[in-house]
Amino acid sequence: MSAITSDLAAASGATFHLLDLTPEPDASDEDLARFRTDRDGLKRDIADRMRARGERPTPRLVERELARLERARAGLDAIEAIQRAGGAAHWHQVDLTDPDGVAGAVGAVLEASGRVDVLLHCAGMEISHFLPDKPQREYDLVFDVKADGWLHLLHALGERLPRSAVVFSSIAGRFGNAGQTDYSAANDLLCKSISQLRGRGVRGVAIDWTAWASIGMASRGSIPKMMEAAGIDMLPPEVGVPVVRRELTAGGSGGEVLVAGSLGVLLEERHATGGLDPALAAAMAAGNGPMTGRIEAMTIGEGIHVLTELDPTNQAFLDHHRIEGTPVLPGVMGMEAFAEAARMLLPDWHVVALEDVELLAPFKFYRDEPRTIELWARVMAGEEGTLVADCRLIGRRSLRGQGESVTLHFTGRARLARELPPPPAAPAPSAEPPAALGHDEVYRVYFHGPAYQVVDRAWRDDGHVVGALAPDLPPDHQPAEPETTFAPRLLELCFQTAGVWELGTAGRMALPTHVDRVSRFASRPAEGRLCAVVTPREGGADADVVDEAGNVHVRLEGYRTIELPGGVEADALEPIRIAMGEA
Repeated sequence: MSAITSDLAAASGATFHLLDLTPEPDASDEDLARFRTDRDGLKRDIADRMRARGERPTPRLVERELARLERARAGLDAIEAIQRAGGAAHWHQVDLTDPDGVAGAVGAVLEASGRVDVLLHCAGMEISHFLPDKPQREYDLVFDVKADGWLHLLHALGERLPRSAVVFSSIAGRFGNAGQTDYSAANDLLCKSISQLRGRGVRGVAIDWTAWASIGMASRGSIPKMMEAAGIDMLPPEVGVPVVRRELTAGGSGGEVLVAGSLGVLLEERHATGGLDPALAAAMAAGNGPMTGRIEAMTIGEGIHVLTELDPTNQAFLDHHRIEGTPVLPGVMGMEAFAEAARMLLPDWHVVALEDVELLAPFKFYRDEPRTIELWARVMAGEEGTLVADCRLIGRRSLRGQGESVTLHFTGRARLARELPPPPAAPAPSAEPPAALGHDEVYRVYFHGPAYQVVDRAWRDDGHVVGALAPDLPPDHQPAEPETTFAPRLLELCFQTAGVWELGTAGRMALPTHVDRVSRFASRPAEGRLCAVVTPREGGADADVVDEAGNVHVRLEGYRTIELPGGVEADALEPIRIAMGEA
């Protein structure tokens, strides 16, 4: 910690309040000077002093005294670095597990400086034993120094929160490690507490350090050899020391930061399925929607893994979505799969948006045969109290003479929040003109069957194109219950209405390829007919699905397409050109 304090002092020249269990180091102590220049000689002298006092100088007792001196030397180094940089250093001896002592120290800090700009929590100790062999007293000691110490600091600060806070976590806190249950648990608590502080306006950073080389408690004894055997790189000080300064000056609103090289065995899954409980997995999947099948695994590295078999002969969203006779998974149903997967992981949260969706390759059902989609979703922290699930949809096929072909079809991100936002307001759609494009004229060109013939009428409206939702659409999936999570047919209404614009103005049939963001809002009954109001943009389109009272039910942003080869028959295209004003 002294090296990091020195780095911060050199960059800031600030006032530092150093809280430590030990007394303030004495700069005149000759042992502290010798520790740096003659450690072996000091070690012999310590043993001689013990003998002179009638004590037996066991290696453990000698190392304990050396450790005390090393800690004092590090404290003195930090004080001297602060002073050289023109700053001020104040030492407060306090046991962080003592709430009254912490309250007194923090009170003295606030009285002297008025505020805390940056709070760094670096306290910790580590005693490795497997959990069945670890005495409760030892567990409590390791856990409490980190966890209770941090909570006592926050409690003492009250509402006078720092502008920035940094806690020192560990790769053990991020990935877990044998023999370090207490240490891992305390570090994980720090990460979650920092996440909560970010929601209160504090720039919060949790740093998951790997073991340091050359300095720190992991740099001695057998630990370096154990790390090497596990394939875990140790952290050179010249790499690690500047990290805190960089995160404080260029880290945005903060986050959890992993600082490590190779992580070796820590990245290996402990269990092929993540230790998944089959009964719990079945309960999670039950009633979640048509794109949710069987949960195969839920691992740390990859997240949830779902396999869903889809059959074009009993799912209308496939049977009624054919290109040149071959059923193709609609992009909106791939996006529905992302929403369902995210909802499984966090059933008490709401999927409020799908973002950065890439529709990379059509998922086709050749010869009308069933196929299995493979879905992966991994959750991480998002901004402003949200969570995000990174999702991907994969297809596998066995090709004669070529083995298995694996294709990444769709990728995207599902954003979750505890509550759906209220629906925004937008201008109500204009009244349908007499010359509006009719349903039959649209589907002379479009390839969709009845369940996906979502456009009833379409017309231009002052730079927009409006598509009215067709009434009484047949069911698009079996079984009809439960309902879909993310209103795919309302999203399809946006896609097809934008497609009508492209047909009428550019004469091309196009397939969706990208969506910046699609948002859902707190549900309310639609007031009158629902319409997609599409605003063409350079290279794409935005759209709202709006009812007659101007309530927005779905918002689509950054929609882009790619042309479907083959062209469009001129006679079928002509009514669309006329309606879009390009004839």
